Amino acid sequence: FPVLMSLPLTAGFRRSMRLCRRKSRTNQQSCYARCPSSCYSTLAAPYEEVVRYQRHPADRNRLIILVGPAGVGVNELRRRLIASNPREFQSAVPHTTRVQKSYEMNGREYHYVSKETFENMVYSHKMLEYGEYKGYLYGTSIDAVRTVLDEGKICIIDLEPQ
Repeated sequence: FPVLMSLPLTAGFRRSMRLCRRKSRTNQQSCYARCPSSCYSTLAAPYEEVVRYQRHPADRNRLIILVGPAGVGVNELRRRLIASNPREFQSAVPHTTRVQKSYEMNGREYHYVSKETFENMVYSHKMLEYGEYKGYLYGTSIDAVRTVLDEGKICIIDLEPQ
């Protein structure tokens, strides 16, 4: 998403690529030289073949991020994946500034931190994602994801775009 947001708003990515291709028929100059800088500066190639990923045993596990608005089921999909194979999938323990409830345990449901600590983590680029809900900050740290990956599991998190 950040790559698409950096493109000029006057011409969408698809339009920019069509203009580039159309010009390439009339002039032999390279497309890199003709297109607006946003056309190729952030993307090596505009399209990429999609194939089923098969991890080599020597490769580390990857992070899977499920993205979707509230109500489409990304949270349920994350829960079902973990329930289907808890030895393979695990969710990272997020951080929050809200008060810990009596039945919760620090490090199990959330890592409970002060607002100052949370903001320092954000400014230090230690948070993979974060947001605010009902006046409290919530987010997933890079260290929380690394903890899951270091256990040899696939880390799954779900995000709601804001």
